[in-house]
Amino acid sequence: MFETLPKAEPDAILALMARYREDPRPDKIDLGVGVYRDETGATPVFRAVQAAEERLVAAQTTKTYVGLPGDLEFCRLLGEELLGAPLASESAMVQAAGGSGALWILAMLIRRAAPGTRIWLPAPTWPNHPNLFAGAGLALGEYPWLDRAGRALDFAAMAEALEALGPGDAVLLHGCCHNPTGVDPTPAQWAEIGAIAARRGWLPVFDMAYAGFGDDWERDCAGMRTVISMVPEALMGASCSKNFGLYRERAGAVYAHAADPARRRAAQDGLEAVTRMVYSMPPDHGGALVRAVLEDAALAADWRAELAAMRDRINGNRRALAEALAALPGGQGWGFVAEQRGIFSLLGLDRAQVERLRSVHGIYAVAGGRVNVAGMRVEDADRVAAALLDVAGAPAG
Repeated sequence: MFETLPKAEPDAILALMARYREDPRPDKIDLGVGVYRDETGATPVFRAVQAAEERLVAAQTTKTYVGLPGDLEFCRLLGEELLGAPLASESAMVQAAGGSGALWILAMLIRRAAPGTRIWLPAPTWPNHPNLFAGAGLALGEYPWLDRAGRALDFAAMAEALEALGPGDAVLLHGCCHNPTGVDPTPAQWAEIGAIAARRGWLPVFDMAYAGFGDDWERDCAGMRTVISMVPEALMGASCSKNFGLYRERAGAVYAHAADPARRRAAQDGLEAVTRMVYSMPPDHGGALVRAVLEDAALAADWRAELAAMRDRINGNRRALAEALAALPGGQGWGFVAEQRGIFSLLGLDRAQVERLRSVHGIYAVAGGRVNVAGMRVEDADRVAAALLDVAGAPAG
């Protein structure tokens, strides 16, 4: 039967990674892959995580299952960090296999609860979002995110689209550090999104993958908390890949917030039924590491300090690139790079410009000109700026 399988579309980012590896140029720069990198190009293990792992290896006595919901103490501690203790205490929760696993579980929960739900995704969004939600059997829609120039949030158009939705609709929202644009709502705009959701009755669904990479942990989580506090029900999928550096350990969690206890119990039963169908029991190791960090005051403080240093480096790279562009003829319109948040910026390059950036300058970016600013060093800023102006010139608009 395998000859009947449709050919899968090649993954553009994986193909870009392969081309980068094969490129012999010693000064090549990878701004494509969406992982944090330090000044040496490495994706480091957090000091606190390494210390927690040593303790875990020494103390662990079994590899038996952790149960359908997974490590609920991990879920509780992470939920209190992301949602705050009051909202976390009113949430059903299960452990998940990374952020993608979390999104799949919440998509299946939506389908189980209301099979006709349409989920609306921001345009643009992470390319795997439509794959995950459509693969789970949900109908898809899009709502606007960027303005015509592609550099700022078109909040008026977004709000108009969200006002047209209602019960039977779910809306995916990036909790912070929007992927791929780096453009987030302001606190006042988050409050308006919450008001629209409460008024119109659609379900907010948060993807929270980059908390701590934007302004700071509290401000990065504030918009999501505002929206969830204003509605009767909301969903959130969390990833520990970036902010704990646990990419390969697949540590994540799902939260279904409902202030009403009966709804919360129903959500917990539904979440556990879904995990039983998907992978039955979740992987333990990554969640156990996060729990070990968060339940130890010294390790938690060290984790926060290292995360802050990473965030400062990301934002320092942004400023350096924006300043390098502004110093060159035609580069004054690129100031939006410094205003965005997270590791990604969407530069609005077309296919030919992205290809010239790679072939002529040895700088790798994803289609559309999405770049990972953590992939460069401050000393690379002048070279990257000159290359961008060579391939794109002054941005339109």
